[in-house]
Amino acid sequence: MVVTTGIEIELTFLLLLTFIGQTLFARFEIETPRWRLIVKWLVLYAVTLGLHPVIGHWALAAPALAGTVGLAVHFSWCRRHGIHPFTAEPLPRYYALRGWRWPPSG
Repeated sequence: MVVTTGIEIELTFLLLLTFIGQTLFARFEIETPRWRLIVKWLVLYAVTLGLHPVIGHWALAAPALAGTVGLAVHFSWCRRHGIHPFTAEPLPRYYALRGWRWPPSG
């Protein structure tokens, strides 16, 4: 068993978060501009890795807090607009609220 005490823990967590996030939620970001998705991930990585030298492993609180706030906003937005928070149904309404074309182009 390898014990890591440096930034490896943060990098591993961010890598897992990226894989899981993209695997589970990519279908809800089909029409989102790629540059926006890249900026989102870069900001999350930059904040977490930038905090590591200052507060150590507590830097992992940044993506955890961002995820918690994101989920709260997501559920509130979905409820307010009559969208199911896990399936984004009804899809035509979800696409309209995001400003996307229905049916999807691709």
